[in-house]
Amino acid sequence: MFQQDYDRLLFSSPVRRLADKTQVWPMDANDGVRTRLTHSHEVANLARSIATRVAAASGGAAFGGQDLFRIVQPIVSAIGLSHDLGNPPFGHQGEVAIGSWFESRRSWIFSHEREGEGANELEHQVPANLITEFVDFDGNPQTLRVMARLQTSHHQVGLDLTAATLAASLKYPVHADARNKDRDHIKKAGYFESERNVVEWVRAQTGLQEGQRHPLTWIMEACDDIAYSVLDVDDILKKGIISPDDVLTVLKHTDGVRDLDSVAKLEKKFVEVNDSPRRAEIRRDIKEQYVRAYMMKALIDDAGDTFSRNADAIKAYEFETPLMQGNGLCDVMKDIAKKYAFANPAVLRSEAIGAAAIDGLMTIFWSAIQNRKKPEDLMSRRVEARDSYAFSLISPNYLEVACREAKATNGDGRVRRYHELRLLTDMISGMTDGFAINTWQKLSDVPTINRA
Repeated sequence: MFQQDYDRLLFSSPVRRLADKTQVWPMDANDGVRTRLTHSHEVANLARSIATRVAAASGGAAFGGQDLFRIVQPIVSAIGLSHDLGNPPFGHQGEVAIGSWFESRRSWIFSHEREGEGANELEHQVPANLITEFVDFDGNPQTLRVMARLQTSHHQVGLDLTAATLAASLKYPVHADARNKDRDHIKKAGYFESERNVVEWVRAQTGLQEGQRHPLTWIMEACDDIAYSVLDVDDILKKGIISPDDVLTVLKHTDGVRDLDSVAKLEKKFVEVNDSPRRAEIRRDIKEQYVRAYMMKALIDDAGDTFSRNADAIKAYEFETPLMQGNGLCDVMKDIAKKYAFANPAVLRSEAIGAAAIDGLMTIFWSAIQNRKKPEDLMSRRVEARDSYAFSLISPNYLEVACREAKATNGDGRVRRYHELRLLTDMISGMTDGFAINTWQKLSDVPTINRA
């Protein structure tokens, strides 16, 4: 049953689209550099490894005696593979761009028919407590929406995953109303209002309550942290921005890290490699592999040990600190990634282009969604030819979901502003990097008609 969850995710189109979504380096020409898909597969594998270590160390007690191979491994693999499905194009910068678009229009888009003086107030405005879903747009709740709602299926149940897998996929098990930025596990929203009924079903099946994180979610989060630290640095090395020796130098000059066994072992291996008669580029490649292997091994062991030590508190929902928080090795590797990857001019340039593309696309698609003959009917004819063209590019399953949600929430099927905005974010966040750029260029080439 739980293996089937993983299989359904693996063969789904949202997972395949991750191949053209940014991890760190947008649309990089180097095939050895990670995409969001590579990252997700690695997180899934790391999660399975840590879960196996924890189970072996505790005799299965850390997971309440649940079968490692039939239950634990498939679930952690599934949530590792799916954890970034809701991320828009261009990584976290894409989330910022979506939120900024809404924030700049906050004065009217949630409450009025259009921008400008004299615009009529909406009969059904977006409630104040739901505005954060848009101005603070986040890929985590969109991930649940993709899995449970947006993926086309005969019975309209998304990928039809088990309640346990959906529960474990909720990294932040609260709605925006219950966010608390001072508590790490609920500092962000984990689901939108549109998926509240899904979460209620999941909780009825699992017994979890608002704010209670599934125990296996802690492992997935730790693996994401490990991947962001070690494997993002691995990409920097692959691109030749810094050398393995540079990484070792940073480690040896960092308090709380320089004396770790993993650092000592890494230095010893580097000496062995330097003494070999291999060509310089081969020695460098071998060193890169040692950096990845020794740092990952150390962090996997740390994550497993931390989970095991706190297993009782985790199972009692009394644990609130991410497993890798305060881990010096993880922190220094993340610092290297931030300095040499996220602050790299090529990355910043691509992110700037991506942000402009998202802003332009949202403006165009918003016009296409809103500018129609019959305001109450989402599928009615568009007023302008350019809007008709843009509207034709919106995925049919997203349109179907918007209409179905309108009927479910209103009874009369009239599409209201919340449904329109949800449709807009569905379309934008579902795009890959390449599709976003190409679509932006195509739509930008179509002139608007000035009727002034």
